[in-house]
Amino acid sequence: MKDLKIGEGTQVTLHFALLLEDGQPVDSTFERDPARLVIGDGNLPEGFEACIHGLQAGERKTFTVPPEKAFGQHNPSNIQMLSRSDFANIDELQVGMILGFTDKAGGELPGVIAEVDERQVKVDFNHPLAGRTLTFEVEILDVAPVSVQ
Repeated sequence: MKDLKIGEGTQVTLHFALLLEDGQPVDSTFERDPARLVIGDGNLPEGFEACIHGLQAGERKTFTVPPEKAFGQHNPSNIQMLSRSDFANIDELQVGMILGFTDKAGGELPGVIAEVDERQVKVDFNHPLAGRTLTFEVEILDVAPVSVQ
């Protein structure tokens, strides 16, 4: 199975690094245990998954992934002004803090505190990497058929 290419129905073991435009690392497995994923399981965003389709064990590649293929463009409508009183249970709100909020469907939604004053708090619900062009480096260690259990 050494010639098996990454595609639907495959499990992939790989090392990856995700870097900002300036080369600053966001995440990497190269110094840790490799990642293992099933193609199409949702653990890797579609844009990144598309980059590795067709690769085989032993290949190492670098891809530039534009925002629309990564975490989307920054959307101004995802920034909300909330009342400072909504945060009464938090002693010290700081710009850059990431807090968990509950969306209308009851799911958890992370928000980044963007501004704080006495009356209002600006919260950015965009993904922290939205609007960023990213570099995605991969080293494919193994490609295997998905085993049915």
